[in-house]
Amino acid sequence: MPVLSVVGVLLALYVVWRVVWPLQVSLSLRGPLGLLVVALALHHRIVARFAGTMASPEIPKAAIAVLATGFTTLLLGAVMLLLLDLLLLGARLLRCPRATAALRGAALRPAAFGVALLLSVYGIWQGMAVPQTRQVEVVIDDLPAAFDGYRVLQLTDIHASRLLTGSWVAKVVANSNALKPDLVVITGDLIDGSVAARAADVAPLGALRAPDGVIAITGNHEYYAQYAAWMQAFRSQGMQVLENSHVQVQRGGAALTIAGVTDPVASNYGLPPPDLGAALAGADPKAPVILLDHRPIAAPANAARGVALQLSGHTHGGHILGMDQLVKRANGGYVSGRYDVDGMTLYVSNGAGLWPGFAARIGVPSEITLITLRRAASAR
Repeated sequence: MPVLSVVGVLLALYVVWRVVWPLQVSLSLRGPLGLLVVALALHHRIVARFAGTMASPEIPKAAIAVLATGFTTLLLGAVMLLLLDLLLLGARLLRCPRATAALRGAALRPAAFGVALLLSVYGIWQGMAVPQTRQVEVVIDDLPAAFDGYRVLQLTDIHASRLLTGSWVAKVVANSNALKPDLVVITGDLIDGSVAARAADVAPLGALRAPDGVIAITGNHEYYAQYAAWMQAFRSQGMQVLENSHVQVQRGGAALTIAGVTDPVASNYGLPPPDLGAALAGADPKAPVILLDHRPIAAPANAARGVALQLSGHTHGGHILGMDQLVKRANGGYVSGRYDVDGMTLYVSNGAGLWPGFAARIGVPSEITLITLRRAASAR
């Protein structure tokens, strides 16, 4: 989050320098307008100073949506402005007077911000949309015959908040239950905010249904507010919360191991960091392991420990086409969809929701993921 603030301020100052300051209006107008642009870049911190936290702004939904639209417009507009300025520099270096004149056109930069605004409105609308179902088949070589066709529904990054409220969560739950999964897993970041603030918003999660129950792990956002209280709240809703531990799912005499690890940010709060060894201690060595790990970055190490399938989230798919390449670099090269990692299947869901501080999705839709397990053809 601090990185986002720094980047936002730098881009805001660039916009002030290139767009606001050259305006042919009085300083008494340019000054406040420039301050407004910078304030928009810092709105997370400003709101947190008066209402909630950076992780959980406790202001009306409409206000969050408006601020998110403005912030996304600032980021997209600044990127477009930078591209125009780079093209202008190139035209000047190549001594192309027509191109130079066109790129200096008075209407070009306001038009770019108009496009950025339209994209941002669309992006926030998509970010608030109820996710659609994405169906995936995963082949596991040593999958017991009893689990061929087993259906695991993955939810991740729900981020229940003042933006994605209880009515939205209830629709996600209804759509999930309609798929009739055998098992529901939630791979972290269920909430933003305190137990008291989110009580009504997370209540619908208690209605999730599957024959083998609901298993959850923590993401980084669970640690930002009342971790211990949230663990108790989730368990009171019938979830099994795995904190460096595992459970077995059985079909007849066959078994699957469902393991879950904590998030690395736990160390900042004096809590146990991810420990796959502890999570698998005492597990049946013959049972294939499905690992729930909020972040995908440890996939190679997890594959080396014999995990058959890792389910992750955290990246939100990168939010915006193009930005996904930056998000990928921060997550070990993994950002969205299926990956083969040294013989292990990694699936990174785009997530059902997102953090209200960056609520845009452009070309990266949210999802409820239904994963069907299949035996390898050679084992049938």
